[in-house]
Amino acid sequence: MLDSAAAGLLTGLSLIVAIGAQNAYVLRQGLAREHVGLVVAICALSDLVLILAGVAGIGRVVEHAPWVLDVVRWLGVAFLTWYGVSSLLRARRPESLRADERVSVSRRGVATRALALTWLNPHVYLDTVLLLGTIANHEGPTGRWWFAAGAALGSVLWFSGLGYGARYASRFLSSPRAWQVLDVLIGLTMLLIALKLATG
Repeated sequence: MLDSAAAGLLTGLSLIVAIGAQNAYVLRQGLAREHVGLVVAICALSDLVLILAGVAGIGRVVEHAPWVLDVVRWLGVAFLTWYGVSSLLRARRPESLRADERVSVSRRGVATRALALTWLNPHVYLDTVLLLGTIANHEGPTGRWWFAAGAALGSVLWFSGLGYGARYASRFLSSPRAWQVLDVLIGLTMLLIALKLATG
């Protein structure tokens, strides 16, 4: 049981730690200290739902309906392009990016972006639902649920560490120029991921 949970924890972390749109957003919200708990909760709970769906066998349904991933892919391309361009435009106004004078974003807006960055990413279905689900089912009837618990714990630990740990780096990002660079990097990351999705 503990072996399965440990395997799930390590496998989940290995998939989630990669730099991507979702992690970039969690990092930015953590640095800005805006609705961090909400973003962390949305990302972790979404992962939990996807992990459980994969272990329960929903991955087989996704495998037999590739058009679903195509729809999600193009919605993701559109959203990531919009978000990337928005980040680059925001970087043109560095005076609004100071950590101590940041413009507040509504909880609803933050939640919408976090949900979109999670659920409009087709890779989340491939990695979390199909891959984790397939690996988990090799752990046996009982072991697969321990595997799922370990993977879910890895998600909670990662997003909590990224979101709440980012505040310790905020002092290095106290100048408008630093926030400008961060938004440019986030914007370019989003656009590169959108391009990869569109051409993949």
